Amino acid sequence: MRDPKLDQLRSLFREMGSVLVCYSGGVDSAFVLAVAHEVLGARAVGMTAVSPSLAPFEREAAVAVAHQIGARLELVDSHEIERPGYVANAPDRCFHCKSELYEIAAAKRHAWSLEHIVNGTNVDDLGDHRPGLEAAKDAGVRSVLVEAAFTKDDVRRCARIIGLGVWDKPASACLSSRIPYGTEVTRERLAQIGGLEAELRRLGLRQVRVRWHAAGTKGAMARIEVARDELLHAFDARDSVVEAGKRFGFSFVTLDLQGYRTGSHNEVLPERRLRVV
Repeated sequence: MRDPKLDQLRSLFREMGSVLVCYSGGVDSAFVLAVAHEVLGARAVGMTAVSPSLAPFEREAAVAVAHQIGARLELVDSHEIERPGYVANAPDRCFHCKSELYEIAAAKRHAWSLEHIVNGTNVDDLGDHRPGLEAAKDAGVRSVLVEAAFTKDDVRRCARIIGLGVWDKPASACLSSRIPYGTEVTRERLAQIGGLEAELRRLGLRQVRVRWHAAGTKGAMARIEVARDELLHAFDARDSVVEAGKRFGFSFVTLDLQGYRTGSHNEVLPERRLRVV
């Protein structure tokens, strides 16, 4: 099945000649890697940054999808947790994280003799608060989906056309996005979030976010978001959910009745009343 946007993306890759794909395993970057591999073969290399902010199950899934695509994938260590601007977790946190990613990518692009670095940003990403886009611009990273005018719906539609198994995978983001702005990002907090999210998925919840909030001087509260059509299932499993939350160190475990939505921590940005914890 032919698609004009898909053809345009293929043409872009042919013109580029060789690419390093910043690949997280999400639908967008998986689609970019799949099309790049289709067009360029061994001249398209995926790179996944491994750090405490990448949940172990996301790493495993990314490796599995790259294997299905048949593309070369390189796992590299990323050290954004050592950057003060990242740890401070101001609203520009993603800038510091992506700056780390793209500095690594620049060095690897040279080492692997590739011409361009590309990411999975699509047109719909341009309207949200995304400081990482500025980091991409500073690093000269190309957003090929934006260049080919792909929306998120276009990505999922064309991913399905090419037979990409994760075309309907729920949206994902790094674990640090679960911590409110102004609250420091720590290895312990990331491990709490990642561990509880993995448990919730084992309970059968598919679209889930564990939002970390301070509760008193030592405790923490898990504000759990799930897709609205999964709220009843989450409530029915509440005893298991609470038990898992306690096991991962949360003093309080709550279910957000608004359900899952992307960037819910961004809802506080206009007021900018941030407190460092």
